[in-house]
Amino acid sequence: MTPEQVLSHAPRVLTQSQREHYFEHGYVGIESLVPADVLAEVQAITNEFVEKSRKETQSGDTFDIGPGHSAETPVLRRLKSPDEQHEVYWRFATGLMADVAADLVGPNVTFHHSKLNFKWYDESDTVKWHQDIQFFPHTNYNVLTIGCYLADTDMNNGPLAVLKGSHNEELYDQYDANGNWTGMLSDEDAAKVDMSRADYLTGPAGSITVHNARALHYSPSSKSPLPRPLLLNCYTSADAKPYTPHPQPTSHTYELVRGEPVHWAHHDPRPCQIPPDWSAGYTSIYAAQAGEDKAAGGMM
Repeated sequence: MTPEQVLSHAPRVLTQSQREHYFEHGYVGIESLVPADVLAEVQAITNEFVEKSRKETQSGDTFDIGPGHSAETPVLRRLKSPDEQHEVYWRFATGLMADVAADLVGPNVTFHHSKLNFKWYDESDTVKWHQDIQFFPHTNYNVLTIGCYLADTDMNNGPLAVLKGSHNEELYDQYDANGNWTGMLSDEDAAKVDMSRADYLTGPAGSITVHNARALHYSPSSKSPLPRPLLLNCYTSADAKPYTPHPQPTSHTYELVRGEPVHWAHHDPRPCQIPPDWSAGYTSIYAAQAGEDKAAGGMM
């Protein structure tokens, strides 16, 4: 669907100005949207998973852990596919967040994936400038990710930052000079980013961030000793069809969460870079950007 077609439908959750901001700038941030009882339930389950991660010694199907991880000092970078890990996360993804998605991709909404990223008091937790759509190309760019801060987030603990208007600009090459997938801009390209256009999305726990899959974004390292969890759910318009293997499918992948199935795909004429063949498995953007997967030629 085109932005004009999406905006022609009455909003479920967002204001019309918030929807227009998303289409104009490629993102929108909304403070304190998630009800307190829903937020508390998700926070409690998340704390349980952090405790479980203390027993892990290496990354696996559930946890992506960083260097220095231990039972005493956990460095949990990501809880993989939370939609598959606990019904609370799936209920969250198909509740209010799906309504937000419908306001921005149209009434027919498909679930793509979820992840729960953490920030710790460590320089290694920086997520460098990148765009999402190169990880999972679709026939059109009506693809977005909704993040929910599970802890109060300000400039001290690594908020998400999005470059205004970048969703309407070029897509970057996210391979390095040797053909390894890095999942980020090269140092040369990153040095050219106009930081005056970067908008840092902050807010108390229960605030959400929404960014288009073409939008250039990153998050700086945290300066706080407390972890900053960000629960992310990705959705597409039902008329946006994938044309490469899913990086990390679950039983909910491509499930229709709002509206009805469609019989026609919408094709955007703008090209998209093809990622590695994810059918052999995927680790995380942290591993890619840290070069932990280069021994496999960028295949994750």
